[in-house]
Amino acid sequence: MNRLHRWICSSGLWRRALETRILPWVFEDVGLGDSLLEVGAGPGLTTNWLRSRVPSVTALEIDSQLAASLKKRLGSANVRVIQGDATQMAFDDATFSSAASLTMLHHVPSPELQDQLLRQVFRVLRPGGWFLGVDSISSLLFQIAHLGDTLVPVVPESFKRRLEASGFKEAIVERRGRAFRFRAKKR
Repeated sequence: MNRLHRWICSSGLWRRALETRILPWVFEDVGLGDSLLEVGAGPGLTTNWLRSRVPSVTALEIDSQLAASLKKRLGSANVRVIQGDATQMAFDDATFSSAASLTMLHHVPSPELQDQLLRQVFRVLRPGGWFLGVDSISSLLFQIAHLGDTLVPVVPESFKRRLEASGFKEAIVERRGRAFRFRAKKR
Protein backbone atom coordinates (compact mmCIF):
# COMPACT_ATOMS: atom_id res chain seq x y z
CA MET A 1 0.00 0.00 0.00
CA ASN A 2 1.18 3.53 -0.64
CA ARG A 3 1.65 5.93 2.29
CA LEU A 4 -1.68 7.69 1.78
CA HIS A 5 -3.52 4.40 1.68
CA ARG A 6 -1.71 3.10 4.80
CA TRP A 7 -2.57 6.30 6.62
CA ILE A 8 -6.25 6.09 5.62
CA CYS A 9 -6.48 2.42 6.62
CA SER A 10 -4.97 3.19 10.04
CA SER A 11 -6.98 6.35 10.73
CA GLY A 12 -9.59 6.93 13.39
CA LEU A 13 -12.06 8.00 10.72
CA TRP A 14 -11.71 4.66 8.92
CA ARG A 15 -11.88 2.76 12.24
CA ARG A 16 -15.18 4.47 13.10
CA ALA A 17 -16.59 3.73 9.63
CA LEU A 18 -15.59 0.09 10.02
CA GLU A 19 -16.99 -0.29 13.53
CA THR A 20 -20.26 1.59 13.07
CA ARG A 21 -21.27 0.86 9.48
CA ILE A 22 -19.18 -1.57 7.47
CA LEU A 23 -18.42 -4.50 9.78
CA PRO A 24 -21.90 -4.68 11.37
CA TRP A 25 -23.33 -4.84 7.82
CA VAL A 26 -20.92 -7.59 6.74
CA PHE A 27 -21.39 -9.79 9.81
CA GLU A 28 -25.06 -9.23 10.68
CA ASP A 29 -27.00 -12.40 11.44
CA VAL A 30 -24.10 -14.81 10.79
CA GLY A 31 -22.46 -17.07 13.36
CA LEU A 32 -18.68 -17.21 13.07
CA GLY A 33 -18.05 -20.36 15.10
CA ASP A 34 -14.92 -20.85 17.17
CA SER A 35 -12.08 -20.16 14.72
CA LEU A 36 -12.03 -17.33 12.17
CA LEU A 37 -9.43 -16.77 9.46
CA GLU A 38 -8.99 -13.12 8.50
CA VAL A 39 -7.41 -12.94 5.04
CA GLY A 40 -5.32 -9.80 4.54
CA ALA A 41 -5.53 -8.23 7.98
CA GLY A 42 -3.52 -5.13 7.03
CA PRO A 43 -2.99 -2.76 9.97
CA GLY A 44 -5.44 -4.74 12.09
CA LEU A 45 -8.40 -2.41 12.64
CA THR A 46 -10.72 -5.19 11.52
CA THR A 47 -8.78 -7.78 13.54
CA ASN A 48 -9.26 -5.70 16.65
CA TRP A 49 -13.04 -5.64 16.07
CA LEU A 50 -13.20 -9.37 15.25
CA ARG A 51 -11.20 -10.61 18.23
CA SER A 52 -13.97 -9.76 20.67
CA ARG A 53 -16.53 -11.66 18.58
CA VAL A 54 -14.90 -15.05 18.12
CA PRO A 55 -12.81 -17.23 20.45
CA SER A 56 -9.88 -17.56 18.02
CA VAL A 57 -8.73 -15.31 15.15
CA THR A 58 -5.93 -16.16 12.75
CA ALA A 59 -4.85 -13.02 10.90
CA LEU A 60 -3.06 -13.80 7.64
CA GLU A 61 -1.07 -10.89 6.18
CA ILE A 62 1.34 -10.97 3.23
CA ASP A 63 3.20 -7.75 4.12
CA SER A 64 5.94 -8.64 6.61
CA GLN A 65 6.01 -5.18 8.23
CA LEU A 66 2.25 -5.08 8.71
CA ALA A 67 2.27 -8.64 10.05
CA ALA A 68 5.06 -7.84 12.53
CA SER A 69 3.30 -4.68 13.71
CA LEU A 70 0.00 -6.51 14.07
CA LYS A 71 1.63 -9.35 15.99
CA LYS A 72 3.26 -6.89 18.37
CA ARG A 73 0.02 -4.96 18.91
CA LEU A 74 -2.65 -7.68 18.91
CA GLY A 75 -0.88 -10.98 19.36
CA SER A 76 -2.70 -12.37 22.38
CA ALA A 77 -4.42 -15.44 23.66
CA ASN A 78 -7.03 -15.36 20.88
CA VAL A 79 -5.18 -13.69 17.95
CA ARG A 80 -2.54 -15.56 15.98
CA VAL A 81 -0.78 -13.51 13.28
CA ILE A 82 0.75 -15.35 10.33
CA GLN A 83 2.84 -13.67 7.64
CA GLY A 84 1.96 -15.45 4.42
CA ASP A 85 0.35 -15.48 0.99
CA ALA A 86 -3.40 -16.16 0.90
CA THR A 87 -3.12 -17.70 -2.56
CA GLN A 88 -0.87 -20.42 -1.10
CA MET A 89 -2.09 -21.02 2.45
CA ALA A 90 -0.10 -23.39 4.64
CA PHE A 91 -3.15 -24.38 6.72
CA ASP A 92 -4.64 -27.87 6.74
CA ASP A 93 -7.95 -28.51 4.99
CA ALA A 94 -11.07 -27.69 7.04
CA THR A 95 -9.16 -25.75 9.72
CA PHE A 96 -11.48 -22.75 10.24
CA SER A 97 -15.16 -22.36 11.13
CA SER A 98 -15.37 -19.06 9.19
CA ALA A 99 -13.25 -16.72 7.08
CA ALA A 100 -13.33 -13.04 6.23
CA SER A 101 -11.81 -10.81 3.58
CA LEU A 102 -12.29 -7.17 4.51
CA THR A 103 -11.45 -4.50 1.90
CA MET A 104 -8.41 -6.39 0.61
CA LEU A 105 -9.32 -8.43 -2.48
CA HIS A 106 -8.54 -5.49 -4.76
CA HIS A 107 -4.89 -5.74 -3.62
CA VAL A 108 -4.49 -9.23 -5.07
CA PRO A 109 -2.54 -8.69 -8.33
CA SER A 110 -4.82 -10.46 -10.85
CA PRO A 111 -8.31 -11.98 -11.18
CA GLU A 112 -6.63 -15.41 -11.49
CA LEU A 113 -4.84 -14.96 -8.16
CA GLN A 114 -8.05 -13.63 -6.61
CA ASP A 115 -9.75 -16.86 -7.73
CA GLN A 116 -6.86 -18.89 -6.31
CA LEU A 117 -7.39 -17.09 -2.99
CA LEU A 118 -11.11 -18.00 -3.11
CA ARG A 119 -10.24 -21.67 -3.72
CA GLN A 120 -7.76 -21.61 -0.83
CA VAL A 121 -10.36 -20.13 1.53
CA PHE A 122 -12.83 -22.82 0.43
CA ARG A 123 -10.22 -25.50 1.13
CA VAL A 124 -9.37 -24.31 4.67
CA LEU A 125 -13.00 -23.79 5.74
CA ARG A 126 -14.88 -26.51 7.57
CA PRO A 127 -18.11 -27.79 6.01
CA GLY A 128 -20.88 -25.34 6.89
CA GLY A 129 -18.41 -22.48 7.32
CA TRP A 130 -19.09 -18.99 6.03
CA PHE A 131 -16.78 -16.84 3.94
CA LEU A 132 -17.75 -13.20 4.47
CA GLY A 133 -16.34 -10.00 3.16
CA VAL A 134 -16.57 -6.53 1.78
CA ASP A 135 -14.73 -4.60 -0.90
CA SER A 136 -14.97 -1.25 -2.60
CA ILE A 137 -16.46 -0.56 -5.99
CA SER A 138 -14.05 1.16 -8.33
CA SER A 139 -14.31 4.93 -8.70
CA LEU A 140 -11.97 7.80 -9.54
CA LEU A 141 -11.38 8.55 -5.83
CA PHE A 142 -10.70 4.86 -5.16
CA GLN A 143 -8.16 4.79 -7.99
CA ILE A 144 -6.44 7.96 -6.75
CA ALA A 145 -6.11 6.53 -3.23
CA HIS A 146 -4.38 3.52 -4.77
CA LEU A 147 -1.82 5.30 -6.96
CA GLY A 148 1.31 3.19 -6.91
CA ASP A 149 -0.54 0.31 -5.22
CA THR A 150 -1.64 -2.97 -6.65
CA LEU A 151 -5.24 -2.31 -7.65
CA VAL A 152 -7.37 -4.96 -9.35
CA PRO A 153 -10.99 -4.02 -8.57
CA VAL A 154 -13.49 -6.83 -8.08
CA VAL A 155 -16.64 -6.49 -10.16
CA PRO A 156 -19.60 -7.26 -7.88
CA GLU A 157 -21.86 -8.35 -10.76
CA SER A 158 -19.59 -11.32 -11.57
CA PHE A 159 -18.34 -12.11 -8.07
CA LYS A 160 -21.16 -14.52 -7.12
CA ARG A 161 -20.29 -16.67 -10.14
CA ARG A 162 -16.60 -16.60 -9.13
CA LEU A 163 -17.42 -17.70 -5.58
CA GLU A 164 -19.57 -20.56 -6.90
CA ALA A 165 -16.83 -21.61 -9.35
CA SER A 166 -14.54 -21.92 -6.31
CA GLY A 167 -16.94 -24.39 -4.69
CA PHE A 168 -19.10 -22.14 -2.51
CA LYS A 169 -22.86 -22.43 -2.29
CA GLU A 170 -25.48 -19.98 -1.11
CA ALA A 171 -23.34 -17.11 -2.44
CA ILE A 172 -24.86 -13.66 -2.02
CA VAL A 173 -23.38 -10.38 -3.26
CA GLU A 174 -25.06 -7.10 -2.26
CA ARG A 175 -24.12 -3.54 -3.17
CA ARG A 176 -24.46 -0.57 -0.84
CA GLY A 177 -23.13 2.80 -1.91
CA ARG A 178 -19.53 2.46 -3.03
CA ALA A 179 -19.07 -1.01 -1.55
CA PHE A 180 -20.36 -4.55 -1.80
CA ARG A 181 -20.53 -7.34 0.74
CA PHE A 182 -20.49 -11.04 0.03
CA ARG A 183 -21.43 -14.18 1.87
CA ALA A 184 -20.79 -17.72 0.71
CA LYS A 185 -21.10 -21.05 2.46
CA LYS A 186 -19.11 -24.26 2.21
CA ARG A 187 -21.45 -27.24 2.00
